[in-house]
Amino acid sequence: MAFILRDYWMPQPDWLQDPSRTQAFDRLIDAGRTSPVLEYTLDAPKWQFLCHLAEARGFVLHGSPMEDIDIFAPRQPADLHAFGAQNAVYAASDGIWPMYFAILNRQQFPTSLINACLRVEHPRGQVSAPHYFFSIERDVLARNPFRPGWVYVLPGETFFDEGAVPAGEDTWVRVAQVASLQPVRPVARLRVEPRDFPFLHHIRGHDPTRLQEYAQAMEQGLPLPEPRSPEEDVGRFNERTTR
Repeated sequence: MAFILRDYWMPQPDWLQDPSRTQAFDRLIDAGRTSPVLEYTLDAPKWQFLCHLAEARGFVLHGSPMEDIDIFAPRQPADLHAFGAQNAVYAASDGIWPMYFAILNRQQFPTSLINACLRVEHPRGQVSAPHYFFSIERDVLARNPFRPGWVYVLPGETFFDEGAVPAGEDTWVRVAQVASLQPVRPVARLRVEPRDFPFLHHIRGHDPTRLQEYAQAMEQGLPLPEPRSPEEDVGRFNERTTR
């Protein structure tokens, strides 16, 4: 059976990639090598600039509320998925996904997360646009838990991804998470506001109790509970129920 993304997966918004715009993006990041805090004055939305860095320039990106990270050291995360449980530096090969982590105020509003960015690969080299899903705990979402944050631009040379994962007949899924086993020094950082995130009003809310049931089932090797919502379905698909 062929794998088909369900309609709650949101595609990357369309955007015009004309030469003058991409040249302006390139000038900005090249200037960032001497001034690490990027002064963004371009008309294009920031997410388009970040997507250009990931898709055309080979950078990877990391979102954080912290503005003073000089070097990213490998860390051991609490992740039930094998790739995400390595002692590593984690980033995204996508421009929008890390913005979600930058703008969430998890210090003031602790919450579990369900999120993903992926592309579907078909035979004969057909690859879909990036698709996204974002969810935080329902009660936390109602409290508007957002604040300005930072997206760090990292050199991509030491990063690797999980590879394409079979998802159906002649179909694979590639998640935009990448990891480096070595420390990484950022090239630059960009301040982002909640309004810069193109899916701000499409973040879903989930039930943390159900999420814990998924985590316990995975830890004990039991069958996963049947999903009752898109959030649970994505959690089951990703096998990333804690982050």
